[in-house]
Amino acid sequence: MSSARRDPIAFELFKNTLFSIADEMALTIYRTAYSGVIKDGMDYSTAFCDAAGRTVAQGLTMPGHLGSFPDALAATLARFGDRMNPGDIYCLNDPFEGGMHLPDVFILKPIFHGGDRIAFAGTVCHQTDMGGRVARSNASDSTETYQEGLRIPPVKMYDAGEPNETLFRLLEKNVRVPVRVFGDMRAQLSACHIAEHAFLKLVETRGLDNVKDHMQELIDYTDRMTRAALRELPDGEWSFEDWIDDDGIDVGRPIRLHVTLRKSGETLVADWTGSSPQVKGAINNTLSYTKAATYTGVKSVLPAEIPNNEGFQRVVRVIAPPGTIANCVLPAATAARGLTGFRMVDCVFGALSRMLPGRVFAASDGGNTGVSIGGYHADRKPFVYVDFICSAWGGRPWADGVEGNASMFANLSSHPVEVIEVEHPLEILGMEFVADSGGPGKFRGGMGFSRDYRFLEEEGVLQVRSDRRVFRPFGLSGGKPGKPSMNIINPATEHRVVPAKVTMTIKHGDVYRHELPGGGGWGDPLERDPARVLHDVRNELVTPESAREDYGVVVDIPNWKVDEAATVALRASLCSRQEHR
Repeated sequence: MSSARRDPIAFELFKNTLFSIADEMALTIYRTAYSGVIKDGMDYSTAFCDAAGRTVAQGLTMPGHLGSFPDALAATLARFGDRMNPGDIYCLNDPFEGGMHLPDVFILKPIFHGGDRIAFAGTVCHQTDMGGRVARSNASDSTETYQEGLRIPPVKMYDAGEPNETLFRLLEKNVRVPVRVFGDMRAQLSACHIAEHAFLKLVETRGLDNVKDHMQELIDYTDRMTRAALRELPDGEWSFEDWIDDDGIDVGRPIRLHVTLRKSGETLVADWTGSSPQVKGAINNTLSYTKAATYTGVKSVLPAEIPNNEGFQRVVRVIAPPGTIANCVLPAATAARGLTGFRMVDCVFGALSRMLPGRVFAASDGGNTGVSIGGYHADRKPFVYVDFICSAWGGRPWADGVEGNASMFANLSSHPVEVIEVEHPLEILGMEFVADSGGPGKFRGGMGFSRDYRFLEEEGVLQVRSDRRVFRPFGLSGGKPGKPSMNIINPATEHRVVPAKVTMTIKHGDVYRHELPGGGGWGDPLERDPARVLHDVRNELVTPESAREDYGVVVDIPNWKVDEAATVALRASLCSRQEHR
């Protein structure tokens, strides 16, 4: 038995110390980053890994990066192996050599003690821009990875403490906003240095052999916890399919997502066989991102105290055939793969709802939606606005869907309106919930919101990655789907509806409105408490018409109360109609 298992108190103290190092890395990036997508949106992650590249602790940031560090470190180790030295730092973003998509740049620092590599500090941040044909390097209408920006395989960023000037020069000449990109990379470097300092202090106080023993035990502890939790779940096989509207290139051609969960004893397999082949548009997943979506869905039904590390990942196995949208191969475009990842979480929830009825909520808002606006000021200085907006969870078996909140897969925060307006040539004219957007149900889906952006420069490029216009967020157990998304140019004048995935020129004074989908409902809407319907009508979340048609509730508007007799009669009539369909 290891010393860690013999002394559970010492192990618990070590576990919390290592978790705090990963969290301190995350806080360092949050406090020192330059760009809004990181310091406001929090689109980044941190991890602490052992000498072999196995994740031991991950900071409390983005679930979308769960499981990404092992692939990044495996690619780096395959390239450099035993040629790593103290003071070396590595970076990469290549989706086909350890990365996920080009904006997500990994910075990895090996930690040495007595000349031996003993651990890695890892960070990944969504950079504002990595070059390519469209500002922010995130366009959904790219058709191959070569259009999307600068591909960086695992390379040395620092060699024995000296910066790789060639790499920095290439970055400077290929990205539109090098000050922001280099500022964010310095935040990542700072996080790695802080982790190194804290970990070496831990080694100094506890001894190297003891620390190695505890890291191994932390992985094994997570393995045991995961297996114990899985043993409590029913054995069997459950499948679910969902559909992405299209890839923005082959418009009108739906894209299938299909997952099968096979649970036996203390193991679980998530098999994405049956999902569509990889597509022309830039919404293809790397296997690591498919793993992240799967892990997020599965962890949602397991005890919250199970750590995020190798111990969990080796128990939950993910299968995705190469050449599919779940595991793309060259030359697939991946920049907008976030859309597919978010939809995969909903797909996993659908399968879990058949495995565990009453414990899983309906589909969320189908995103996030990615919005970017880029161009040049009058003095030719570039600007790039990047935002990922989320709004609603689906209805839950015990409560309404959360609204004004990020998807579970994102854990993002909204950019403050004041900061958007100060840093970019934009004015936010409105941000409000869209009435009737939440799917009706005994517990309704969370409401989607709309945001209106007025463009203030002479000309720019608007790029939007959204979905759920055709295949709306699904309800469960009789709940109805949420309202679809919408993109509108100049809603108060021409009211021009544009596709869900669009790259287009906008001019001074143009207003762009995005309406997020609402979450799906859970349970029969006719079973919803009429008092809750009244509350929603009073707060303009549900219209009186929807109260009648979807919930069978008649609201006496002048007196703000439920007409109980009329409601009983209407619900009886609606139930009769349903029975005869």
